[in-house]
Amino acid sequence: MDGDEPVRARPRSNRSPLHEIGQQPILITAVALALVILGIGGIFVWRAYSGSTPEPERLTASRLQQARVAQASEQLIEKTKGIEATQQQSVDQLQVVQDQLLTMQRLLTAQQTETRKLTEQVGTLTSTLDNLRQSFASTTAGDDKPAARETPRRSRSRATTNNRNRSKAAAVQRKRSR
Repeated sequence: MDGDEPVRARPRSNRSPLHEIGQQPILITAVALALVILGIGGIFVWRAYSGSTPEPERLTASRLQQARVAQASEQLIEKTKGIEATQQQSVDQLQVVQDQLLTMQRLLTAQQTETRKLTEQVGTLTSTLDNLRQSFASTTAGDDKPAARETPRRSRSRATTNNRNRSKAAAVQRKRSR
């Protein structure tokens, strides 16, 4: 301090640092514009370097997926229609088999009824035949008595034995037929 000059202090301004930046809006705008341009340029460089753009690929992949889904749903509809047709055929065939089974049951019942009737008729014929044999045997035995008196005793016992054998044979046949 040389002299007598008093040191003057600079007047302090009440301005903040943000206020000083606000005074230079062109500089801030230029920096922001440069950053935006660098960002856009970086994106273009990245896409050019990778050789593909994701939007068309996504669009293509989406369309391909939609086509696959549509094709799968069409196949599913066709298979469902085929299953329905097969199921209807199975139901029709089952109905035919049931009708045939009913017919067979009716025929079997009729045949069993006819068999029972025939069995009863055979039984009746067998008993009638046995009665005729016994009647014929008794008639023959009655006719044999006068002849037996004339024949020796030995012959008579053979005739009686033959009649007994015939009666036993008739009884055995009756048991078998029942």
